[in-house]
Amino acid sequence: MKSLYILASVAALMILTACSMTVPVRGQFSSGEVAFTGNATAYIGGKGEMMIFGSNGLTCKGNFVYTDHRRGEGTFTCSDGRSGPFSFAAIGSSGTGTGKIGNDILTFTFGN
Repeated sequence: MKSLYILASVAALMILTACSMTVPVRGQFSSGEVAFTGNATAYIGGKGEMMIFGSNGLTCKGNFVYTDHRRGEGTFTCSDGRSGPFSFAAIGSSGTGTGKIGNDILTFTFGN
């Protein structure tokens, strides 16, 4: 019985990890002084998270939700204490987005 529980747990974990997609993120702040790279992971159920790493050492994490099948929105929280909203539009696994962290505007693309 215990081995059946372990087998079921392993199968469930494999299913859950297969139900996500991670794509690269690239962008910059409107000032042009800071570029960033990172990744975005979308999960089944219309939620996800995005991590970006700035050329100046800034790190931001954002959780997002899809508002329809092509658009999503979320909020970044950054290592310097700032936070702000972002939104994006996707076509398949690629797309574009914008956001605001403190007073800085950022634009980004994601996907291959």
